[in-house]
Amino acid sequence: MGFDPRQWTSASQPSQRQRVTSNVESLLVENDALRHEVRRLRAELERLRLHQVRENRHRSKESFNDATEVSGITAFHIDAWGQVLSQQVGWGDLRLRSLIALIERLNRKSFHPKLNLYQRLDRLLPGFGSELHAAMAGSLTKKRGAVLAAFAFYGVRASEWLNEDPQRVVQELLKHQESTQSSRRTRSDRRSTDRKRSGSSDERLAAYTILGLQYGSTEYDIKKAYRRLVKQHHPDLGGSTEDFHKISEAYQFLME
Repeated sequence: MGFDPRQWTSASQPSQRQRVTSNVESLLVENDALRHEVRRLRAELERLRLHQVRENRHRSKESFNDATEVSGITAFHIDAWGQVLSQQVGWGDLRLRSLIALIERLNRKSFHPKLNLYQRLDRLLPGFGSELHAAMAGSLTKKRGAVLAAFAFYGVRASEWLNEDPQRVVQELLKHQESTQSSRRTRSDRRSTDRKRSGSSDERLAAYTILGLQYGSTEYDIKKAYRRLVKQHHPDLGGSTEDFHKISEAYQFLME
């Protein structure tokens, strides 16, 4: 407990035991009051700190929700964005097969390379990728491919760039149309590589078409379509052998 002068008595005069009543007692009372005030201030600071932490978390959550809020992407938005992009400088230099290759390369570099673009966007914002997938239903044209590549590049914020600065979107797609490594090769090597990539992209697009799927369909959709088509075109069930082989090759190509 320590020494308390209020309880001190003189050893030379034990009979009197006169309590010390000088300024020491008033100082001790003041000291107790100060200690109480310090404890109160510390408690108040801790309360304010916790309140600030909660406020920061709330603001961060609101900021994220505002940044990723989706007003509803439909086929109308996809076609409108594609039309705007087609009017920008440099549009003629974009190629559909190169855009498809760009989407695949960005997916391979993502946090989960086994996911397709729609699944990756769903991980970032639940429901976003599914909504985009529904809006992209139909044939994959150059305009739609450019919009899809924008979402692969910008993620859930692509709609902001498509609305506010479509020219920059086209320039970014042109810049990333070829990989960094291909830009260091000679022109002959680059042309050879482009031909290989073009063939690969064309084959992938053709494989989706054979299975009756749109580009970027999930592995589940590919397997489901394959099983359905096998039952229809298997030679043992009266189907065409040629069609059956095309379906099998398309399935194997997409599942590699």
